[in-house]
Amino acid sequence: MAETFTRWDINEHLCTKEDVRLYLEACAEEDLGEGSLIRAALNDIATPKT
Repeated sequence: MAETFTRWDINEHLCTKEDVRLYLEACAEEDLGEGSLIRAALNDIATPKT
């Protein structure tokens, strides 16, 4: 049986300022030090909801 995947959009789950803050904090904690995860999170936050 083949696996099927669906798209997942973080912006569907960032509904409040607190959600955004917690998401950014979690990404900062998990970032390996080069800042790529933090940049990706900031890009997610800046992307308008569709």
